[in-house]
Amino acid sequence: MRENTIRNKSFAFAIRIVKLYQFLCEAKKKFILSKQLLRSGTAVGALIREAEHAESKTDFKHQMSIAQKEINETIYWLELPKATGYLTDEQFQSINKDAVEIIKLLTSIIKSTKANINH
Repeated sequence: MRENTIRNKSFAFAIRIVKLYQFLCEAKKKFILSKQLLRSGTAVGALIREAEHAESKTDFKHQMSIAQKEINETIYWLELPKATGYLTDEQFQSINKDAVEIIKLLTSIIKSTKANINH
């Protein structure tokens, strides 16, 4: 079976998000902010999994596009605790690098899917 890079990276990212959620709740007592981060950060992988069983290429593209929106929202929720001092620059850069890699992969997948649909 072929390795599914986006599936693996989004799952590993979700694990990091859950751990960051726990850190923000326990160490920083930031419940609302961390809940938003948890929702958007774990939704990415769930949408990618849902796309694996899409009914059509158009449905697949749609699910991946929603995942792209979710990872973009997650980047916002990562930037906020960084900007307000709840995450160090090092903590932020580490997880943000993963998020940016995922958004780039999703963008590439969406573009190639669009090209396949149009041919």
